[in-house]
Amino acid sequence: MKSLKFLTVFSLPISVYFSFNMNGWYTFLPLFLFFGIVPILEFLFKPTPENFNKEQEQIEKENKMYTYILYLTVPVQLYFLYLFFYAIQEPHLTTFELIGRLFGMGLMSGTLGINVGHELGHRNNRFDQFLGEILLLSSINTHFLPYHNAGHHFNVATPKDAATARKSEIIYSFWIRSHFTSYKQAWQLENKRLKLSGRSWFHYQNRMVIYTLLNIILLSSIFYFFGTFVLICFVIASIIGILLLESVNYIEHYGLLRKQSESGRYEKVKRTHSWNSDHVIGKLMLFNLSRHSDHHYNGSKHYQILKSLPESPQMPTGYPGMVILALVPPLWFSVMHTKLKEQ
Repeated sequence: MKSLKFLTVFSLPISVYFSFNMNGWYTFLPLFLFFGIVPILEFLFKPTPENFNKEQEQIEKENKMYTYILYLTVPVQLYFLYLFFYAIQEPHLTTFELIGRLFGMGLMSGTLGINVGHELGHRNNRFDQFLGEILLLSSINTHFLPYHNAGHHFNVATPKDAATARKSEIIYSFWIRSHFTSYKQAWQLENKRLKLSGRSWFHYQNRMVIYTLLNIILLSSIFYFFGTFVLICFVIASIIGILLLESVNYIEHYGLLRKQSESGRYEKVKRTHSWNSDHVIGKLMLFNLSRHSDHHYNGSKHYQILKSLPESPQMPTGYPGMVILALVPPLWFSVMHTKLKEQ
């Protein structure tokens, strides 16, 4: 039964359903839920740093229900993408209402598409990885997997990592640097992998080649069946989802760096190299992504058994609240530079 608490994430698609089928302010219900109600609730509920004991951890590790909940997000994401294509073409839809629905789909793409795609992309079986690729394709962010697994996890908390925010770097410039640099490095990593195996970069085993073709097919299909307006709206919603991802990247490692030896080698990744959050609602809505320190310590560990440890630097609130804080750079620097001095 412990696994069922993660069904909380489906409050987001429920709110998006209302957004797609109602008008006026109701179209902004998903945005209000994620960045209004959730941050308030996280101030009301105390963080929960408790972990499973060894026996419980083994039981929950083998509990398939946690994985089935992830699987359920795939048809939900695809169904809502289909609904979105029609919801934005509703007659007499105002610009205000259109913006609300764009943000609703964008939150779906960032939370279910990219976040769950990230979790499934770390699994060691091809079926789970394939579902993760479908979710990432629904947000046209497929380059995430090659870069994240082989680049970000290897270079995290170093200047080499596109997804590690430097101290005093504002979130708006980070969005651009992180996204485009990670895309470039995804190509470099795949090209290097193919070269080491004696193959040309232009090979069907180069995931970036396949992902690029799939992105072109997806965008062309949307244009063919739904037209230019729907295609533009889909791209905008995907960008919103990608910016949500990059905002999360920004807060997860902000200002944290691994020590470098005289030879130039960096120390091993520790649980001190990621910001952690044990705020209840954020953990449930994002499948324990906020226990990010343990995730980087062991990237293959399933989300339900991620631990909170005292040496991990702690965020003052959960992810949604931290993203809001990051959008106001002077306030962000004031809070986080004080936290950095404590580390």
